[in-house]
Amino acid sequence: MINSRKLKIFNDPIYGFITIPNGLIFELINHSYFQRLRRISQMGLSYLVYPGAHHTRFHHALGSMHLMQKALQVLKYKGVEINEQEEEGLCIAILLHDIGHGPFSHAMEHSIVESTDHEYISLQFMEALNTIFNGRLTLAISIFKGQYGKRFLNQLVSSQLDMDRLDYLKRDSFYTGVAEGNINSERLITMLNVVDGNLVVEEKGVYSVEKFLMARRFMYWQVYLHKTGIVAEQLLIKILQRAKEIMNDGQVIVCSDALRFFMENRIEKQNFNQEILTIFSKLDDVDVLAAIKLWQDHPDFILSKLCGMLINRRFLKVKLKNSPIDNAVFQKHRTRVKEKYKLKDHETVYFVFEGKIENKAYDRHHQNINILKKNKRLIDVAKASDQFNLKALSKTVTKYYICYPKDSV
Repeated sequence: MINSRKLKIFNDPIYGFITIPNGLIFELINHSYFQRLRRISQMGLSYLVYPGAHHTRFHHALGSMHLMQKALQVLKYKGVEINEQEEEGLCIAILLHDIGHGPFSHAMEHSIVESTDHEYISLQFMEALNTIFNGRLTLAISIFKGQYGKRFLNQLVSSQLDMDRLDYLKRDSFYTGVAEGNINSERLITMLNVVDGNLVVEEKGVYSVEKFLMARRFMYWQVYLHKTGIVAEQLLIKILQRAKEIMNDGQVIVCSDALRFFMENRIEKQNFNQEILTIFSKLDDVDVLAAIKLWQDHPDFILSKLCGMLINRRFLKVKLKNSPIDNAVFQKHRTRVKEKYKLKDHETVYFVFEGKIENKAYDRHHQNINILKKNKRLIDVAKASDQFNLKALSKTVTKYYICYPKDSV
């Protein structure tokens, strides 16, 4: 039985008090699957760049649900038909949209469960919870999958102006201290409307959308794709790769049972079942950090070196370029590291590697943001805006990076 007299309010540093709308959602938050999000960092290893960025997926999920409640109030006030079941389904869908994130969020996506994104695992959690709660999440799952008949409900959960983005930009800006990312989410929500079944923004909100897109661009280059954050995440990925390689050679690796399972077994979408979901639900940042602390003292030079770099924040040197890395430069660093550390050819990839990052703040061809003019015409925000830079934000910007040990130069 759901105890209706339990406290249903959270105190959030961004929005103040967040109310839990009903007993079902309260029980979902109480479930161990959701409580795990308290131990999943929202921004991966970004706290190694911005010391305040220690907030979790738990914070973000509650914040997104709070904004969804605000959006529902606005749309219903404007005469948009949304029934109680749809309201509940929307709140559940946005609450659980990130429940499938693994340790350190995006940093280890595709590493723990290969070639599988967190949205797929979120859906598996939602299906499991739907069984536990006797089918009461069916509508939420339909919305989450983008299959529900009212498109604007799907767009509130997943689009270029969804409640997910409105929360994480404002929240991540707050915890990193990067003021350029701060957006007026309440103003944007107040300007939402529905036309022909699609979510639109009223003309008075065009400048708020401009600021939102500019803030997104700033946050990606200044925070999410910060070069130090990139090298930290790459070190984390390579630590796991090396540990798996050592384990496959029959050497002893000490770690939690949950982490060991994913290191010993190749898990991907095709074999991700309920049993594996249960094991995944026991895996979080704590497992990985505890393992890395232990592996600092492992006899394998590569593993211990990489772990020491991450724990003590002694990162590889990283350089960003606007053009692909010159092969001669790459080979020069590779040769120096190989000789200095006495490595084999295939082992140098742990210390010298290259890659690329991409950023597109606004995609005009996929779920674009339409502005509702006073004459009832709809126009893409990039055309409605009097700022030329919005069109520039529609183009993909690519940067290339190379990483290598500082002491190899």
